Amino acid sequence: MPRILITGMSGTGKSTLLTELARRGHLTVDTDQDGWTDGDGGPWDEERMSRLLATREDVVVSGTAENQGVFRDRFAHVILLSAPIEVLLERVRRRTGNPYGKTPEQQNDIRRYTIEVEPLLRRSATLELDGRRPVSDLADEVEALLAPSPPPRNESPPRFSTRTP
Repeated sequence: MPRILITGMSGTGKSTLLTELARRGHLTVDTDQDGWTDGDGGPWDEERMSRLLATREDVVVSGTAENQGVFRDRFAHVILLSAPIEVLLERVRRRTGNPYGKTPEQQNDIRRYTIEVEPLLRRSATLELDGRRPVSDLADEVEALLAPSPPPRNESPPRFSTRTP
């Protein structure tokens, strides 16, 4: 199973999607939790992320950090979740599990990041999904990417010996 990174702006539904994938039995890591950053949404702990990616082939990582590009080549897929700014701001105002986005300053940051950072994320993404879609549909699409690939077909016909013993 390949490694997948789910990235995007605050409020796109990354954590919700990750929760659904974990419920379905997949190994997930939410880099907004458990000390993956310095606590202020800064860069990922590179040593810790390197250890994770060196030991797990079957993980879905979620988050957006200024140094995520360092790890780009270690993910088979980078999925950008996106949604209109109005949707993002409404979601961060309503959510209860993450305090980020409640203040006017943070909401202005989200607006600015959507303009400045999201295009950079889009360029490195292998797939963009609309975060307004039902989480079950999004999880189905991610699961399709997690499915083991069938072995490559041998395009040349099998060789049979025509010699007799």
